[in-house]
Amino acid sequence: MKKLRIALALLFFLGISVLLTGLLPGAERWLGWMPKLQFLPALMALNAVIIIALLVITLCFGRIYCSTICPLGVMQDGISHVSVKVKRARKNRKPFHFRKENKWLRYGIWVLFVAALIAGVQPLVAVLAPYSAYGRIVSSVFNPHMGIVLIVAGITLIVVALFAWFAGREYCNVICPVGTTLGFFSRFALFRPVIDSDKCKECGICGLNCKASCIDTANKKIDYSRCIDCFDCIGNCSSGAIKYQFVGFGKAEAEGTASASTRRAFLTGAALGLGAIALKAQSKKTDGGFAEILPKQELKRETPLTPPGSKSVKDFYKRCTACQLCIQACPNKVLRPSTDLEHLMQPQMGYENGYCRPECTACSEACPTGAICTITEEEKTQYHIGVASVNRELCVAEQGTKCGNCARHCPVGAIRLVKKEELGTSIPTVDESRCIGCGACENLCPARPISAITVNGRHNHLNS
Repeated sequence: MKKLRIALALLFFLGISVLLTGLLPGAERWLGWMPKLQFLPALMALNAVIIIALLVITLCFGRIYCSTICPLGVMQDGISHVSVKVKRARKNRKPFHFRKENKWLRYGIWVLFVAALIAGVQPLVAVLAPYSAYGRIVSSVFNPHMGIVLIVAGITLIVVALFAWFAGREYCNVICPVGTTLGFFSRFALFRPVIDSDKCKECGICGLNCKASCIDTANKKIDYSRCIDCFDCIGNCSSGAIKYQFVGFGKAEAEGTASASTRRAFLTGAALGLGAIALKAQSKKTDGGFAEILPKQELKRETPLTPPGSKSVKDFYKRCTACQLCIQACPNKVLRPSTDLEHLMQPQMGYENGYCRPECTACSEACPTGAICTITEEEKTQYHIGVASVNRELCVAEQGTKCGNCARHCPVGAIRLVKKEELGTSIPTVDESRCIGCGACENLCPARPISAITVNGRHNHLNS
């Protein structure tokens, strides 16, 4: 069972890592199901099938999600494994030891997380969400020019690594809200590791090797809310006193069993959280090798732009967990992390380096939370994410220069040229009802450093 768990853990860890690096174009088409199995993205996507399946698996087999499916958890296992090897090489036979459950901190952070979900404080949700944290860490390694995301990812990596090195899975059992959520259900799992008191030689090896620090060897009890079913204890027990077996539904005989008030607080917070979610649910270029072309400045938009597939700006930012997967998947470099405090680290769109090509649906295929719905190329044109407007003072046509670049490259024919006799040139006008906000006009406008065309976002993207 341990070998099977490790094999599955490596499969999920490597698959999700490949997606987050963005080094394998099109990988989301055959690996995109993996992020959708992550607990919080599935919750944000209101994917009842996945959520119910994960809870049923936890009720049956315990917290195998945390040791198999969650990439941040698997990364901690890797660090803890190296830590144990180093400690043993130094003749330190006590890599870990039993710790009582820190209820106040554990459930305090969980309540804070649920409150952030309800209040829509997405930056806090993004910092605490395990999948999003791992996404930022990997994305930052392969794309180190991500500003605030790089800083947050670096701090997260240091904190998680220190926890894993010195205390095993303490991060999962104190800070991670998903671990706390699943820990409530794993207390009552049908299958659990069980200590046979008659066979136990009281050597304490199982407790010293438990990276979840949940085996109380003195009282021969296991805290099932923190046990991640890594099966290390079974493998290290020379007397065969620990077995993973069917025990049925019943009160967990362990330290840290939830009190009635804790259960009530958990269920109340979970109901509020689910209800709230359901309701809200470039480098320098040269022209022909002669003249340097100035880079475009980032424009200030009245309403932010969110990707096609997002139903509205509000719905997008409520569902997005800032995992950076869509940013890594975008081949046109349109998406980048926001530095705005309200949407910190969540994706924002800009057309300085490229535009949202009509044939590209990479971000919609990558998003695991439903913030960007999966769409086809044909469906993409139905999403009107923004509308272009022309700044006459910056337009080169208004200065008597023949251009028409915006009209020639508009994929939906929303821009047409109107003859202006006094200038001897044609100037662009925008049909707002046809504009989809792809940004081709803004990106390809020759005006520098500020484009003469700005695409402002629309609040609602369908039936606009």
